Amino acid sequence: MKRYTGKHIKKDVPELNDLQKELKHELYKRRFRRLLRSTVNALIVVAAVAALIATLVLPVLQIAGNSMEPSLNDGDIVVLMKSSDLETGDLCAFYFSNKILIKRIIATPGDYIWIEPDGTVFLNGKALDEPYISEKALGECDVEFPYQVPENSYFMMGDHRETSIDSRSSTIGCISKEQIVGKILCKFWPLSQLEWLA
Repeated sequence: MKRYTGKHIKKDVPELNDLQKELKHELYKRRFRRLLRSTVNALIVVAAVAALIATLVLPVLQIAGNSMEPSLNDGDIVVLMKSSDLETGDLCAFYFSNKILIKRIIATPGDYIWIEPDGTVFLNGKALDEPYISEKALGECDVEFPYQVPENSYFMMGDHRETSIDSRSSTIGCISKEQIVGKILCKFWPLSQLEWLA
C-alpha cells in the first residue's frame, strides 16, 4: 500500500501566491478587454462624426478634368464649406446632371455680363480683372450679350476658358442657388500645394 507524504499534498494544492498571480492575470485580461471595447466604440463614434461632418458641413472632393486649370488640377483634393454668402470670384461646387462640377462665380443675381470675342469679360460695364486665368478665350458660348443673371442664380465659368463648358453654354446655363453644394475652402492635396481659397 502506497503512503502519501506531506510533500505530495503540497504539490497538488496551489499555493496562495499562485492563486493571487492567477487572479491578477484574470483581472488584467478583463480590464484589457473592457479597455479595448471602449476604445473601439470611441473610434466608431469619432469615425461616424467625421463622416457626418465631411458629408454635411465640410465635404471633400477630388478634382477630375482640366476645366479649372491653372487654379485646380486633375487629382487635386479640395474641402468645401457650406455657405449662402457667395460672391464674384468664389470657387463653387454644384450639382449638374447627377455630377458635381466646380466653377468660379463670375456674376451674381441681377448682374449684367458681356464677353468679347477675345474672351475679355465685362461685369456691369467694367472689364473684370482675372489673375486666376492663364489665357482668355470665348470658349463654347451661345449666350446673347449683354446678359442679365436671373434672380437666385449665378453665372459661372471655368478658369481654363477654352475647354470649360459652363454658364456660357445653354447646355449648363446659370446655376441656381439650390444646385450649389458649397464654396471651396481650401486645396489640401497635394500637400506641397496646400492653399486657402475662401
